[in-house]
Amino acid sequence: MELKKSKSADLERRKGMFVQIGLVVTLSIVLVAFEWTKGERKDDGSDAVAEIQFEDEMMQITRREEPKPEPKPEQPKVAEVLDIVDDDVEIEDDFDFDMEATDATEYDFTSMMGDDSENIEEEEVFYIVEDMPTFNGGDPATEFRKYIALNLQYPEIAAENGVSGRVIVQFAVNKTGQVVDAIVVRSVDPALDKEAIRVVMSSPKWAPGKQRGKAVKVLFTFPINFVLQ
Repeated sequence: MELKKSKSADLERRKGMFVQIGLVVTLSIVLVAFEWTKGERKDDGSDAVAEIQFEDEMMQITRREEPKPEPKPEQPKVAEVLDIVDDDVEIEDDFDFDMEATDATEYDFTSMMGDDSENIEEEEVFYIVEDMPTFNGGDPATEFRKYIALNLQYPEIAAENGVSGRVIVQFAVNKTGQVVDAIVVRSVDPALDKEAIRVVMSSPKWAPGKQRGKAVKVLFTFPINFVLQ
């Protein structure tokens, strides 16, 4: 009797189908595994980014120390330096009178003679007259020069600082013989200027100048030399 295989029990015929099913299942498993791994990597990357962002936020809220204001530089103190000189002072007594006036006025001092200016009428001023004023009965170029040399005092502050020079003073002898309107027309130092005016305004009365027999106001200018030895 010949044996015949049943078509329903013949596995050889279904072998190809089983192979295909196996391949599909295998590929499905591999695909699922790949997607799972990729998903884990994405999660790790997201966590890292989140952590970095969190750290950045923490850094942004960190309190900064306010810079301390820089101390203001102290102003350098300037010490006054004085040149000390010997106490022996020699005042040059060589004065030249100039009958011409100058317009270069630098200092104007009030008269020290105590006259009431409101009661004095404005006088015409002369530079040269027929009879020039005299001092102590003699020529002003000699007698007034002697008076200046005897009464001029070298200012202490000028001597300490070694200040010297020629101060040119202008003054007038009015019709009563008083010295008035003394001003400095060329300055050297305020201390020397003040002393030059003082000694001129302290002068005793002069014999007034006369024009056509009438006493008039006459203007003088002359230099006073301050010399340190």
